[in-house]
Amino acid sequence: MAELTRKLNLGHMLAIIVGTVIGSGVFITLPIVARETGSPNLAVLAWLIGGIIWIPQILILAEMATAYPEQGFGYLYLRKAGSKPLAFLYVWTVFWTSDTPSITIIALSASSALSYFYSPLDGTVIGKLFAALLIASLTYVHYRNVRHGGNLQIVLTIVKISPLVLLAIIGLFYLKSGNLFFTPVAEKASTGVFTLLVAGVAASTWSYAGFPNILYMAGEVQDPQRNLPRALIGSTVGITLAYTLIALATGAIVPHDKLLAAVGSFANPFQYLPIFAAISASFLAIAAFISMVGATNACIMVQPRMQYAIARDGLFFKVFGHIHPKYATPDFSILLQSGLAILLIFVGNIEALLGYFTLSYLLQNALVYGALFKLRTIEDYHPSYRAPAWRLMTVLAVAIQLYLAYGTFIAYPTGGVLAAALIIGSGLPIYYYFKSRA
Repeated sequence: MAELTRKLNLGHMLAIIVGTVIGSGVFITLPIVARETGSPNLAVLAWLIGGIIWIPQILILAEMATAYPEQGFGYLYLRKAGSKPLAFLYVWTVFWTSDTPSITIIALSASSALSYFYSPLDGTVIGKLFAALLIASLTYVHYRNVRHGGNLQIVLTIVKISPLVLLAIIGLFYLKSGNLFFTPVAEKASTGVFTLLVAGVAASTWSYAGFPNILYMAGEVQDPQRNLPRALIGSTVGITLAYTLIALATGAIVPHDKLLAAVGSFANPFQYLPIFAAISASFLAIAAFISMVGATNACIMVQPRMQYAIARDGLFFKVFGHIHPKYATPDFSILLQSGLAILLIFVGNIEALLGYFTLSYLLQNALVYGALFKLRTIEDYHPSYRAPAWRLMTVLAVAIQLYLAYGTFIAYPTGGVLAAALIIGSGLPIYYYFKSRA
């Protein structure tokens, strides 16, 4: 039986993580976080907290990853912990409510970014067709070769970081503009600061999602015991700092009411720089598009490995476990997930899909982190990296996910959140169907 091989080095890994995390979130979620917190200064704090709460999660993931450097991520860890039903429920939920919609959301955001040059690309059929073409093009690259896809990711990541650094630097010169101290609107002014922060941090979840994605394909990583912790911990610190500075710069440059008006579409802070607004806005629109292409590319690259892993165990549709005899890629898993992502383009808008994604993502994470209590008792559990104060880190990680799940109902439309809940609930009956067939 054909198997996947270890072709990805540390550079590929960092590019995949940064490329996945820093994508549409920095441009699409900034207005939503600003709306939920009610003021720019609270929004900056929400972004900082959103990154800090990833620290215990990353420490846990680094430990589990070095114990089992194989394909499958959450499915693998839950199965090793002895719960095949929960392992299946995890994959079922990931496939329908987070991984596949993430490709859709980012591709739509990429189309929205180019609407600066051609307005019909934002929210119209033309924009949706463009997003579908983008997904199809990147799918072809990863269908053919995993290393070529990884090299493309490195190039896209380098290009996408440059304008974000420029934005953060320019924002430092606007700290006295007065925009950061906007008085919250009436409905927010009467809400407690803690509640506003919870909603804001929950809204930032989409932007920070993606750190664990490299673990989907841990079986294709070179020297995983050494490289996985380095890539996970280093990227978390760097991205948290980047997002906080970008939120600070955006809050200083863009009037709060203008930022709120961008909810559900692409926010372009460079439009509000009077000296060279036209050139800068065009530049950032192109940079945002490249950034989102990089994020879409990373998602299409790593996410099909989850379905591949469970299909090889006979608990998912068999076709997902197929390896291309020439290209050595999980070809059908890649094609089917991208096909579903294209279908979702024509179903809902970005904000509804974000709520659909966020509730599911948080509950999935809680399930995976909780597995560590069981894994620590298993004989074949021999991680090369061990999380400090692991019990405390695990309790914190699980509690954070559950509390932010509550914040999801505050931050996003109820319809998308409830749709995710219904699909999650359908998972166990489907599992027993596959089990009876196996």
